[in-house]
Amino acid sequence: MPGKEETLIKDDTAAEKKFTSYQALAIILLALTQFTVVLDFMVMSPLGDMLMKSMSLTTKQFGFAVSGYAFSAGISGLLTAGFADRFDRKKLLLFFYIGFIAGTLFCSLATTYPMLLAARILTGLFGGVIGSISLAIVADLFPLQQRGRAMGFIQMGFGASQVLGIPISLYIANKWDWQSPFIMIVGLATIIWIAVMLKMRPVTKHLALKSDKNAFTHLWHTLKLRNYRVGFLSTALLSLGGFMMMPWGSAFAVNNLNISYHQLPILFMVGGVASLIIMPVVGKLSDKFDKFKIFTVSAIWMMVVVIVYTNLTPVHFAIVIIMNILMMIGIMSRMVPAMALTSALPQMQDRGAFMSINSSLQQIAGGIAAGVGGMIVVQKTKTSPLQHYDTLGYVIVVIILINILMVYRVSKIIKAKQHLDKV
Repeated sequence: MPGKEETLIKDDTAAEKKFTSYQALAIILLALTQFTVVLDFMVMSPLGDMLMKSMSLTTKQFGFAVSGYAFSAGISGLLTAGFADRFDRKKLLLFFYIGFIAGTLFCSLATTYPMLLAARILTGLFGGVIGSISLAIVADLFPLQQRGRAMGFIQMGFGASQVLGIPISLYIANKWDWQSPFIMIVGLATIIWIAVMLKMRPVTKHLALKSDKNAFTHLWHTLKLRNYRVGFLSTALLSLGGFMMMPWGSAFAVNNLNISYHQLPILFMVGGVASLIIMPVVGKLSDKFDKFKIFTVSAIWMMVVVIVYTNLTPVHFAIVIIMNILMMIGIMSRMVPAMALTSALPQMQDRGAFMSINSSLQQIAGGIAAGVGGMIVVQKTKTSPLQHYDTLGYVIVVIILINILMVYRVSKIIKAKQHLDKV
């Protein structure tokens, strides 16, 4: 019969594995903020063909509209990184989220390309920081043993944006105009902002760890640490492929694969359902097995799917759906273990700055990728097929191979760190 001490240890272990009611609430609130922020960015891809035709945009102009958000998000993250660990993370979240809502509102009012570009830059200045704040909150509220599951659920906002957000956005865009999805996001985000303000507790544990560094010194301290730089590069590479390929998703489907506007919502919705199913599963696997191994298998899967998909010619709609499901599985299965590993790199007093810089470099890398993608992909007329889309696929494969090496280095650093903690 087990002794009292052994029973307590078992109970503590069980408690560690199970989320508390407040942890579950925090996951829901953060997932909802991610849903709106991701939808605001992701909806540019399915609206891409409609937007380019409506405003007579070239692929380069549309690429700059996408990369404008990414660059401004990256710059904003770098500017705020030094201050990220000096405030209640809840207050930071509320401040940047209200700015994101204002920027999205301006997107809905845009009638010209310069107005659209300015609105996307403004939205990026605020929206691009929200993800890093959310990750810092997760790292504060959840131990590493729970972090894979927590991030898996929060990243479900990505899948939910495709299951619900993008199909609804495309439906109302087809019924009214391309601006209407942004109005919908503004309304929903306003409700979520109020819920966060009323229900989330202050996140201030990191403030107890006093630091004599000013904001600039704190930023430089975070940037100069070699282990942190490995994590930054790893995350930046993680985003490069997606940013390079994603903006042209709807244009490739419509003009190269002969998918209709009415079929697009179904295409994105099915891919989103696959994401919602796979995210919690990958989260659990990441907590149970070696995170780097999960990432590597997913990366190899992704390389194969990318090559096949970018070389597709007009095929049956069912095949396009299957390829998109396989693509989503690869994207999501890489993201969860990689982000869970990277989140374990910084010390608690550096988490806000680390996550801000990490998100910033990821966004900047993505902005470069979107701009480069817009120069590689060519569309001669509004309705002609995209050219050189397959070239993007080959470039992405090379990026993924390098990313595997970088995530391996992150994994080695984390294991060494855990070994030292046990000694």
